[in-house]
Amino acid sequence: MVERGRWRGVTGKTMRAAALIGAATLGCDEQAAAPEPELFGVPWGDDGDGDTEPIGLAIDLKNGTSAPLRLHAGARFFLEQIDISTVVTSAVDEGVKGLAHSGDFRHAPWLGTHFVEQETAQLPDAAGKYTRSRFYQGALWMTLPSFVLLAQLDEDGDLLAPPITMSIGSDGQRRASDHFFVRRLRAIQRTLGCPAPNDCTGATQFEEEAVVELRNALKQTPSFELHPATAALELRWTANPLQRWVIPVEQETDPEYAYGFQIDVDVVTPPGPDGFFLPGQELTFRVTLRDGDGNRLHPEGSLPSYNDVIFGADEAGFQYYQGFFDPTWVFWRRKHRERTFIAHFMGPAQNVGPIHSIVPLEQILTEDVQQVATIEQDGLFDVWKVFPTTDGVFGGAFDPQHLGWAEPGSDTFSVQLPADAPPGTYRLTTKARRVYHGEDIAFTRTIEVQVGTAAPTSKTLETGNCQSCHSEGGSLAAVLHRNPNRGTCYGCHAPLGVEYDAPIHSRVHFIHSRSNRFDAPVEQCDTCHLTAASIQRTSKSACLSCHTSYPQSHVAAFGPVSSIYVGGQAESFTQCTASCHTTHPSSGL
Repeated sequence: MVERGRWRGVTGKTMRAAALIGAATLGCDEQAAAPEPELFGVPWGDDGDGDTEPIGLAIDLKNGTSAPLRLHAGARFFLEQIDISTVVTSAVDEGVKGLAHSGDFRHAPWLGTHFVEQETAQLPDAAGKYTRSRFYQGALWMTLPSFVLLAQLDEDGDLLAPPITMSIGSDGQRRASDHFFVRRLRAIQRTLGCPAPNDCTGATQFEEEAVVELRNALKQTPSFELHPATAALELRWTANPLQRWVIPVEQETDPEYAYGFQIDVDVVTPPGPDGFFLPGQELTFRVTLRDGDGNRLHPEGSLPSYNDVIFGADEAGFQYYQGFFDPTWVFWRRKHRERTFIAHFMGPAQNVGPIHSIVPLEQILTEDVQQVATIEQDGLFDVWKVFPTTDGVFGGAFDPQHLGWAEPGSDTFSVQLPADAPPGTYRLTTKARRVYHGEDIAFTRTIEVQVGTAAPTSKTLETGNCQSCHSEGGSLAAVLHRNPNRGTCYGCHAPLGVEYDAPIHSRVHFIHSRSNRFDAPVEQCDTCHLTAASIQRTSKSACLSCHTSYPQSHVAAFGPVSSIYVGGQAESFTQCTASCHTTHPSSGL
């Protein structure tokens, strides 16, 4: 049952209280002391019941508003994620200047804003036109230290308790007092209707967007217990002090499901008498999605259609791919909100590594279980499947009637092992995301099967040391897909005919080279690479996902740089030479 409360405009008392608390925290690196639990007669900011794990709260604000948050009555929360997007439009090319005059960020300090780089969408729209995105950084609201404050309001807009306060730190330096591991603040200009990828002549449609991405709380504190009288949450931010965001709250007193998310994967096909499968055999797997208490999120045997999840009122909360409706760019814009539900089967484990073969667009649009890598070309076998069906999701997007989106899915799928499958350990990895009553959480499950031998096999990866930066709420078990097994990442992150920037090597290079909060010199390869051999396969995608240019001699030989992510197009994944660039200056290898 949902209890709704009415909410009126915030009172002056609320604004003064928030301002006082915000002012008290400015200039401090450490979190202020928590208020007394009994203040205002409600626990707020204390650790609460030690046996009750708080829920990570996700806030999504678009153009100043949020859909009502349905929260479980009496639950305890900490702030896990903030997404803010404000868009203004223009008929002239003015960069992002319009954001200083209209929208949620019109009062934010824009001094220092500068253009960084640009990228054009890989595929045209239905009219055959391209969209170019230009990325901006440097504004004071993006770079200076600041704090966010979150308060509970009653139906009259009055404070129910002091806000909890969290430092988001500053650009260019990570601190122990930072609340979020990921801190990405930027502005984007999109130019629509470009006649060619490198030509926006005559364009008259421009979108300017301010983007805030804060996620992955390093600790689950401070936390708060939802007050019975809470009808809204108020978010304030010291970097944009004249703006306030109010999120309506509906309290759920009898929820159908619990918070949390988990995935079970079962091998339906029994192995042979020696406990392993044989090359050429067909294997069937079953995927089951559950909440944190183990309750099923779908009937056994089926999954809802794409339409039911994206446009319907599917209460369970698990998600399907959403990149068609909310454009994403690696590092620059909301990649975490694509929410692909996918499984891949890869092996043998002793052969895993980057995949350089491109998955063609035609295959993505027409097949469900898709070949990603072959023994002959890549030295390993890899297939994947997007749920509810790969061809239904992506083929449906290219179909004007979107017929594939109406097809229900199955919770089982089959993989045909190649006849020449090398013996060893093969892994099935399944990842998905659930957005349910204020919680936005990913989960990844990997299981292993033996092919041709009962003896497990493995590989020592040539990269590592991730834990030097990725710890606590920023660990690989908490960020991205919540998958600490890096050896499984190659299986999904291969070059795609719809997304050349998908390979894991180019994404890791790009994100760490662009982030001002990466602590090591970016040219020092041995921070992450453990062997000299691991940096010696030269290609556009390997080099130009980190470097932003190359010499004129390379331009003449290999063409100009046309992508900030991989340098060029389909040729970017071919090894350009085996004799040059066998070392890297200052690499440490």
